Amino acid sequence: MSATEIRSIGVLTSGGDAPGMNAAIRAVVRTAHYFKIDCYGVREGYNGLIKDTFTKMGPRSVSNIINLGGTILKSARSADFKTKEGRQKAFENCQKRNIDGLICIGGDGTFTGAQLFSEETGIKVIGVPGTIDNDIFGTDYTIGYDTALNTAMDAIDKIRDTATSHNRVFFVEVMGRDAGFIALNSGIATGAVDILIPEETDSIDEMFETFDKAAKRGKNSSIVVVAEGEKLGNVYELARITKQHYPNYDIRISVLGHIQRGGRPSCADRVLASRLGYGAVKGLMEGQSRVMAGIQSNKLVFTPIAEAIKKHNDLDPELKLISEVLAL
Repeated sequence: MSATEIRSIGVLTSGGDAPGMNAAIRAVVRTAHYFKIDCYGVREGYNGLIKDTFTKMGPRSVSNIINLGGTILKSARSADFKTKEGRQKAFENCQKRNIDGLICIGGDGTFTGAQLFSEETGIKVIGVPGTIDNDIFGTDYTIGYDTALNTAMDAIDKIRDTATSHNRVFFVEVMGRDAGFIALNSGIATGAVDILIPEETDSIDEMFETFDKAAKRGKNSSIVVVAEGEKLGNVYELARITKQHYPNYDIRISVLGHIQRGGRPSCADRVLASRLGYGAVKGLMEGQSRVMAGIQSNKLVFTPIAEAIKKHNDLDPELKLISEVLAL
């Protein structure tokens, strides 16, 4: 399909925000302009499609946003879009502007909605993976992951300063939903004594064994990094059980929370978002639809959305072993 057959496209961000989404929006808008395609920004995700909050965008609309966290188009979850009536209204609003394609930046939920909308209406859709969790199949990295990882690492480094000053054990919870990418990598990067992730079957006894080994080696302070989806328990429960077993331990808890979602995107996230935004527009021009743009082995690839939703990126099992070896 040539560029002339795509008259007009829309771009939206949906679900949880991630640093680098603005860089992706900028890339979509400017690539569309370069190829003489009209581009509309849709505010508040799928809600905006229904409520008709479209804004015509050009190169100057996205000036000075590449360095901003969050998303200038705002993001929201849409109950109405889950109804056939809501999606029909969204389709009518797209038709008013001759929109041939939609670029949807987000995660699993965003892609599920995009797939269904395209199947019902025939509008072409391409997903761009924007989530700090890094758990989407079809791309080595998702937009926002690198920034969130660096934010977590920086915070844990600061916590370590306090831990070593007071001989404390810190349980640090990081985000990632049901994926341990942030926990495992930030734990390795900060020298955590133990890392608890959903992908592993952890036990309290194994954690206590780790503490005992650390004590024998003369460690007086420890950092345990815990993924928020850890099945063994949350940081409060883990700290309570540990205090019962080691009453002399000075235990503290730190939940990093949404600090990991914010902030200026890293260089890696800005470049990744720029490549994926450009690639998504090119994909639409080439006739691609119901696919997600991703980067694998440093090359742009397209993965069927159905596959991207169904599968998940797997952690490198050797990383867990590395974390244990280097925690000695």
